[in-house]
Amino acid sequence: MGEFRQNFATKEWVIIAPERAKRPRHVSGQQPASAPVPSYRTECPFCPGNEPETGREVLRYGDTFSWNVRVVQNKFSALDPIRSTQRQQQGLFLKSDNFGDGEVVIESPIHNATIPTLARESMVNVLRAYRERAIEISSTPNISIVMIFRNHGPGAGTSLEHPHSQIIASPIIPPHVRDPFQKAALHYDSFGTCVYCDVLQEELRQKERIIYENEHFVVFCPFASRTPYEIRIYPRRHMANFTWTDNAELAAFADALQTVTRSMNDVLGDPSYNYIIRSSPTGDEDVRYLHWYFVLIPKITTPAGFEIGSGVYINPSSPEVCAAQLREAAGT
Repeated sequence: MGEFRQNFATKEWVIIAPERAKRPRHVSGQQPASAPVPSYRTECPFCPGNEPETGREVLRYGDTFSWNVRVVQNKFSALDPIRSTQRQQQGLFLKSDNFGDGEVVIESPIHNATIPTLARESMVNVLRAYRERAIEISSTPNISIVMIFRNHGPGAGTSLEHPHSQIIASPIIPPHVRDPFQKAALHYDSFGTCVYCDVLQEELRQKERIIYENEHFVVFCPFASRTPYEIRIYPRRHMANFTWTDNAELAAFADALQTVTRSMNDVLGDPSYNYIIRSSPTGDEDVRYLHWYFVLIPKITTPAGFEIGSGVYINPSSPEVCAAQLREAAGT
């Protein structure tokens, strides 16, 4: 039977409706086989030898003639670091120049590398690059939030198949992002605890949706999952901002991320997905009511009219069943 469930942190509602999986046109999560991706493409701007085709390099791990990870300016960024942040009235409406910044993290010189196939040291280097660039960008005047995300596969909006992720910095914190922060602050004011720490402890107590855990991180499908196989990774240590993660925690994060993406691919067949690191705004790195976390959304369903109109997602898969499948694939 279906049911409404509420996200304890954001107070958003979802509908868990497993019976919808019986619809004749329900799309299976298993992805169709595609042509093998080569390890190198001559025309790919991110492959070794084509470095001049990218934007200005801002970080490199490796030497002049070889590299493990590169971070470059996004040549096609929607935001521009030399623009103004001043708001302007246009009648009743408000606008501003497109101040901000965009960078691309080229995760490997190997064109067909994936998160699960990267060597552990390489995965740690990707996370280290996220941390280093987030620290640097956060020091830029007028930057309010730094967003780290990855689009994998055509269904997730990626434009290049070479493994990469992105960092976008904005002077504006959108309501979609700000609202959960305000609810977290209200929870702290009411109960004196971090709502995300409370969620983590409750997921550990119930155990049903836990996929994997190590010394520093817990991986689970959230109780109020909006989509099938939605995955969260929470650090055990309370930290408002991802940049406070230490080296031991980065290694454990790499372990958790590679384990769960490997199990996801085993279950779903390398689906398109988006992942995002949710972290505190610039200047709020040490607040007591925020807790950074990671979210991964496989793109195996499409929001339709009800979701768009109401903001309430209908999830045709039970997060308990999804977690059990992922847990079995992970061998835990």
